[in-house]
Parts: sequence; C-alpha cells; structure tokens
Amino acid sequence: MRRLARSLLYAGTFGLVLGAARYHAQFIGHYTFHTSQRAPWTVAFAFALCLSAYGLGLPDLDRRRSAWGPAIGAAAIGAGAISALQLAMGSLLLPRFVVFSSAILACPWFAICVGIADIGRGREEERDRVVLVAGPEERAAFELEIDGDLERPAVLVKALAPSEAGSHGTRAKPLLEAVIETKGTVIVLDRSAGMDETIVAQAATLHEAGLRVRSLSLFYDEWLGKLPVSELERMSLMFDVGELHRIRYGRVKRLCDLAVGLIGLVPFVVSIPFVAGANAIGNRGPLFFRQTRVGRGGRAFEIMKFRTMSPSEVTGEWTSPNDDRVTPWGRVMRRTHIDELPQAINILRGDLSAVGPRPEQPKYVAQLRDKIAFYDLRHLVRPGLTGWAQVKYRYGASEIDAVEKLQYEFYYLRHQSLMLDVRIIGRTIRSVAGRAGR
Repeated sequence: MRRLARSLLYAGTFGLVLGAARYHAQFIGHYTFHTSQRAPWTVAFAFALCLSAYGLGLPDLDRRRSAWGPAIGAAAIGAGAISALQLAMGSLLLPRFVVFSSAILACPWFAICVGIADIGRGREEERDRVVLVAGPEERAAFELEIDGDLERPAVLVKALAPSEAGSHGTRAKPLLEAVIETKGTVIVLDRSAGMDETIVAQAATLHEAGLRVRSLSLFYDEWLGKLPVSELERMSLMFDVGELHRIRYGRVKRLCDLAVGLIGLVPFVVSIPFVAGANAIGNRGPLFFRQTRVGRGGRAFEIMKFRTMSPSEVTGEWTSPNDDRVTPWGRVMRRTHIDELPQAINILRGDLSAVGPRPEQPKYVAQLRDKIAFYDLRHLVRPGLTGWAQVKYRYGASEIDAVEKLQYEFYYLRHQSLMLDVRIIGRTIRSVAGRAGR
C-alpha cells in the first residue's frame, strides 16, 4: 500500500499538472499544448511539485502528524520554485492558471496519498508480528530498536529467554505456544537460541507452517537497515564490498561522483561572495575551514568546508548539535548545509565520494581502532559527503555514537550498490528539506 501511495502521489501530480495545462490550452489560451513551448515548463513544474513533496516526507509521514501542513507546504514550495525560476529567466511561459490550479488541487491529493500510506503502514505492522527469543542484553537492545526508524514496520508481541523457549525434559513447546497465542508471524532467534536444538526444532515446525524465521543479524539487516553490534566482528568478513569486489560498480560510482562534484561546483562558486559578505558582518576570519581526515585505505586528506566557528574556537574536538563555539551565521550555514558546499572540491579530487561512511579525524580513528577491532573495515571504501548512517541516525559526536553509526555503515558496505546510493541521496534531500542540520 505504501508503494502504491508513492506511485499514486507522483503519477497523480503529473496528471493534475498536465490536465490543468491541457485545459488552459484548449479552453482559455486556444493553442496546441504538445507543440507549444509551455510543454517542457509543465513537466518541470510537475517534477518540482514531486520533489518538494518528497523533500517534506510525503507520503510517509509519522501518524501523529497532520498531512495538511506538509501537503500545503509542498504545493507552495513547488509553485514558488517554478515561479522564481521563470522570473529569473525572464520567461513566463507557464500560465498562472496552471501554477495555481495545480498547486490547489495537489494539496488534497497529497493528503489522500498520506492516508493511503497510513493504511498500508498499519497493515504491514499487523503482518509483521515478531516473537523474539534472546538473552537479556539482546532483548533490551531489540526493544529499543524496534520502536525506532524501521525499514519495514513491525511490532514486538512476545519476548522469551532461550531457557523459556526450549523444551528440555518436557513435551511442552513454549515457543510454538507463544507464537499461536500472540498470532506471531516472524520468529527471531539470537545466537544462543539458534544453538538450542529444541528451539530450532520448534522454529522449523513454524517455518513449515508458513511463518518466517530469522537470526537476530538477519532481522536487523532486513527490518532495521543495520547490523547488530554483537554481530559486527563475526560478520566483518562474510560479505562482499562493492568497491572492492565489483570493479564495474566502482568505476560507475566514480563517474557518478565526478558528475556530482561538477554539479556541486555551481552552488559552491555562487555561494562564495554571499558567505564572504556574511562572514565580514558576523563571522570574521578565514573563509574556509580545513581539517585532516582519514580516507580510503587509511590515507589522510584535507577536507574543506566553509568555516562555521570563530577562528579561536576551532579545536578539532567533536561538535555537539548546540555547540557554543558555532557563530550565529555559522549555525545558519550548518542548518542549511551551505558549509558542506566546498566538499565538491574533495569529491573531484577523489578524496570523497558522494555516498559513503563519513570520514573521521585521525586521532578519533586511532581511539576507535583500539576499542573496536574491526573498525578499519569502513576505510576499505572512499568516505562520503553523505551516507546510510547519516540518514538513519541522528547527528552524534561520541564513541557511543560512533559504534551505533558503525552498525549502519556495515549495512552499507554489505549492500553497496548504485540503487542504494540513489536511495541515500534521496533521503539526504528529504532530511535537509525536512529538518534542521547539525
């Protein structure tokens, strides 16, 4: 249902805009639409509406949020963007009737699609009813994770310790009975449960009855988009890494990076005089901030950003979301991610990729390498401007956050592909448009 909602939102938006344009051509302007210069502008407007809807999270909104605010906002942004573009180009080829009527009609359509997505989400949650068999630490972590940002909605209906699920010395089948009682549809076993033959035998019976059985690591992978920290070291060698083991992917990814870097040069160059002017007023000091980071193969490189802190406050320490060292203008740049624009140079140089693990400072890499034996696996690929950990996990600046993000980075390494890269870029656009930056 959620896929249907997305398809309906985008197809319906194009239908509304094209319908309004054809109506204007036939009954108001009296011209042939498909041969006029207004046709490409109409398509561009439909695309702008779809992009703004995606950026504001439509149709996948939290159920607690009203759909009307984002729906009106998306329509207004799309209409404003196409109007501003035409004004800047000095060409008003798209009639106001088409812009305003399409935007007005898009608002209820967006809200309807959000409602369809909500119905689908509810059905998915009912379908994926999880019965967990795990030790106390794994259970506590699982309960926190399943209430978070899932890739596939699910609800935990029962949790058993391995000692409770086994049937040693009795004819009882506790796991089987728990699944029947709770109407479970997915059974998840941690490593200790998977080594108990009586639990595995019950899981096999349930599997034959059509229920899904997953190890803890596979459930994290499919439903959460990460690998559990308890499994990182064991799984670190058990999957191919795209940039290492698929040469064609690595070459195509680099070509895509060059395209992203060249495109990124345009807003970077355009923004320089504006950032320099604002710095002269409220952020005096050097225009750029340079810092050594660890890249692919453990090689050091110098990352570039627009400076967001006072020169005397740049210490190289991890920053927090409300860091006092950041100047007011620097905070604006961080929220809008303008400070990241100079990294187009790093992408063109080959220091960065558009998508990959975020590069860390050498001193933090040394600390984390000592504490996490498999931490260096993230340096097998080129670090990224954005990445799976960035779009899935809140901004963090501590060793605990580094371990949490590493679980998502291992997922990215395991599933590295162009389609996943496109998903990450799309989610990054949505994240930047939908909430504040660092």
